[in-house]
Amino acid sequence: MDEHKIILKLRGISKTFENKKGEKHEVVREISLTVFENEFVVFLGPGHCGKSVIINMIEGLLTPTSGEIELKGEPIHGSDPRIGMVFQTTALMPWKTVMENTELGLKFAGVPKSERRAAARKYLDLVGLKGFEKAYPGQLSGGMKQRVGIARAYAYNPEILLMDEPFGALDAQTRYAMEEELIRIWQQQKRTVVFVTNNIEEAVFLSDRIVLFSECPARIKTIYQNPLPRPRDPISPEFMEFRQMVSAQTDLSL
Repeated sequence: MDEHKIILKLRGISKTFENKKGEKHEVVREISLTVFENEFVVFLGPGHCGKSVIINMIEGLLTPTSGEIELKGEPIHGSDPRIGMVFQTTALMPWKTVMENTELGLKFAGVPKSERRAAARKYLDLVGLKGFEKAYPGQLSGGMKQRVGIARAYAYNPEILLMDEPFGALDAQTRYAMEEELIRIWQQQKRTVVFVTNNIEEAVFLSDRIVLFSECPARIKTIYQNPLPRPRDPISPEFMEFRQMVSAQTDLSL
């Protein structure tokens, strides 16, 4: 993390939805936050509190009702190629191979086949899927599918990687293995990461900073600078102590 290089700013963003009856439902309220280059920021809060809505506003899938989002000092409106996304559901095309799924974004961007194939191969190797290039999603485990999603996002070479509960659907053992893998990948190929979770242990294991949100409408309750050195041991007294401190401030038992 480089604390002297700000990459992302949220300035008082709020989001209100309106249903067909004209009833308004506020889900995000006046969020202001600064994110630094190569920082691993975790958004932690109760389920359905509005964390994913914030991520979708950063990605450009939703427009803030009020406030502004800046990337490197300039307001962003709509989708930006400098921002990549990894969803909870991998959204892989079942009729395409691992290689074809990984290079899909580059193909849509008009990158020549030789270049996009080289980039896809590089990141498939990085996520530990060398040898699976010709496999199809139906032949992969849940963890392997998420590795393809991560490789696909990295291959597009984004400056910011948004991850919306990417390991939420995995069993506990696979989830922990993927958390370790994600940190290994991030340390080898640094990006600014904004990661959404409602799992306190996951937030403590992954983060440089934890942004703790309230129940809906989402507001920032507390921001924690993670004091734990890497690599982290989830059963160490220091880990458990910090986890308990974060847990004590949550609105719900997560």
